[in-house]
Amino acid sequence: MSDIGFTHIALSVSDVDKSISFYAKYAGLKVVHRRVDPIKLLDVVWICDLIRPFVIVLIKAPLVDGKLLPHSHLGVACETREKVDRLCSEAESEGLLLNGPNDSEPPVGYWAYLRDPDGHTLEISYGQEVNSLLENLLAQAKL
Repeated sequence: MSDIGFTHIALSVSDVDKSISFYAKYAGLKVVHRRVDPIKLLDVVWICDLIRPFVIVLIKAPLVDGKLLPHSHLGVACETREKVDRLCSEAESEGLLLNGPNDSEPPVGYWAYLRDPDGHTLEISYGQEVNSLLENLLAQAKL
């Protein structure tokens, strides 16, 4: 079956391996594909949470512009508030914590912003209700 719907987002990065390490540690993402683009001769890596058919494509670039900054960010959910706290503590000690953790009303939940090696923003969170919202919408559509 062909992929349908939203499948990826691509980010320019200056060091693919540093980005792989960051997203493995803070978002639990794993490399599912790696190659050198035959035309541009740049490293291209797909990373994924292995839960859904969606990848972040990391593309080595000589200059990283158009960064995802706090309001434009990637978001990943954590299993517990304690995991958000632990990751925030580690990010703070590495100089990567931008904001948080913050405790917001539903559906936003408990969240923080981290800075990846190229300045893109990653939001880690607990208690966001994306799945619940979608399930409710689908249930209402069946009525």
